[in-house]
Amino acid sequence: MSKKIFKRARKLHKWLGYLLALQVLAWLLGGLVMSAIPLDYVHGKHLAKRTLTNPFTQADYPASLDDITSQMANPTQIIFENFLTTPLITVINNTEQQSFNGLTGRPFEPPTKIQITANAQAHLLIDAKPISTTLLKQGTREVGYKTNVWQVQFNDTFNTTLYLNAINGKVITVRSTLWRIFDFFWMLHIMDYDEREDFNNPLLISFAATSVLFCLCGMLLLLQNLRLKRIFK
Repeated sequence: MSKKIFKRARKLHKWLGYLLALQVLAWLLGGLVMSAIPLDYVHGKHLAKRTLTNPFTQADYPASLDDITSQMANPTQIIFENFLTTPLITVINNTEQQSFNGLTGRPFEPPTKIQITANAQAHLLIDAKPISTTLLKQGTREVGYKTNVWQVQFNDTFNTTLYLNAINGKVITVRSTLWRIFDFFWMLHIMDYDEREDFNNPLLISFAATSVLFCLCGMLLLLQNLRLKRIFK
C-alpha cells in the first residue's frame, strides 16, 4: 500500500480530530449524564403526581348525563373525576373534551389563580411552598409551547415547576433542575440547538459521518503500525 495513502490518512485523521474533539466530548459527557440520571427523576415523578385519587363515588355525581352529553357532538368517552372539592364529568369526542360540574351539570368554569395554586400544591410530593403562579398565553418550551397554561413555581432545591391547563386545572407536566440539565445535554447530544427535537438534523448527520471517517482513518493508520512492527521484528 502506498506511503502517500498513509501520509494523507494521518493528516486527515489529525484535522478531523481537531474538528470533532469538542463534539465527541459533548457526546460522551452527555451520555454519562443522561445515563446517570434516572428517567423517573427527569420526569419529576418524585416531585409531584400527575393525577390524584378521586375521593368521590358515583352517588356524588347527581347531574344528568343525558343533559351533559347532549352539549357535546358525538361523545366517545365519559370520565368521572374531580378538581379539588368539585366532582367533574368530562366528556370527550374525536376533536375536543369538556368538563362539567358533576353537581349542577353546568360547564366547569376555569379555575382561579388561588384554585390553581391550591391544586398544584395538592399534587406536590415534597415539602415546598409556591413562590409564583403565572398565567401564560404561550407556554415555554418546557411545556411544549402549549397555549393558555398556568405556571406554578416552588421554592425547593430542584426549582420544581408545575404546568397546569388553564381550562380544567389538570397538571400537564412537571419540570425541575434535573429535567433542565438532562434537556441541555440532550440538546448537545442531538445537536439541535433550537427545538431540541430533530434527531435527523443535517448538522448531526454531518458530524456523525465525519466521525465514521475519523475512525476509518484511524483503522488505516493502525494497519500501518502493524505493518511496521512486522518489518522491524
